[in-house]
Amino acid sequence: MSFFKTSTSPQALPTLTSQRLYLRAPSMSDFVQWSELRERSREFLQPWEPTWPADDLTKTAFRKRIRRYNRNIREGTHYPFFLFSRDTDELLGGLNLSNIRRGVAQTTSLGYWMGAPFAGNGYMREAVERVCCFCFNDLHLHRIEAACLPTNDVSRALLKRVGFSELGYAPSYLFINGIWQDHILLGKIRDSVPIPAQLLPQSEADGDKIPLTHA
Repeated sequence: MSFFKTSTSPQALPTLTSQRLYLRAPSMSDFVQWSELRERSREFLQPWEPTWPADDLTKTAFRKRIRRYNRNIREGTHYPFFLFSRDTDELLGGLNLSNIRRGVAQTTSLGYWMGAPFAGNGYMREAVERVCCFCFNDLHLHRIEAACLPTNDVSRALLKRVGFSELGYAPSYLFINGIWQDHILLGKIRDSVPIPAQLLPQSEADGDKIPLTHA
């Protein structure tokens, strides 16, 4: 009997709920909300993301995105979530679990983005906490990894608050906003303890004013 779980991926991505949010897989019905929020947030997001293709916000490109998401979900390699308000059903942002590795690794990489109108309200911290529980309790992963730009102090604070630790510095790690950029590497291991909010600078307590986003 193998010690490591290799077949714990859900056949369909479940809807996750938290106090103010629900997180579910994207669908074609989200296109209008998604494209409008991304356009409104363009200047806010682009410094932290790969360069957007010229057709990125078109319905055709979104349909291809959904097909890729669905294929990745079936394969158990990538789980995308959209974040919605439980009160209004409004799309707030997105969160991705990518490069899920089984075998001796039992690891995934975390990325996320928050729409500019909703930043600074603690939504992403709430979403990350919920997704960490999903990773450890449902997917039975051992580690969640993340990477952020050295200048992204707010996202570093968010990740530390929910139990991530800094692991190292990776020069020229990801191609972000048109150039290869250095990143801080962080990781959270199952049962690691979050940093109490009172130990973080007050200005960094909300933790989602600047997005960590690579997806």
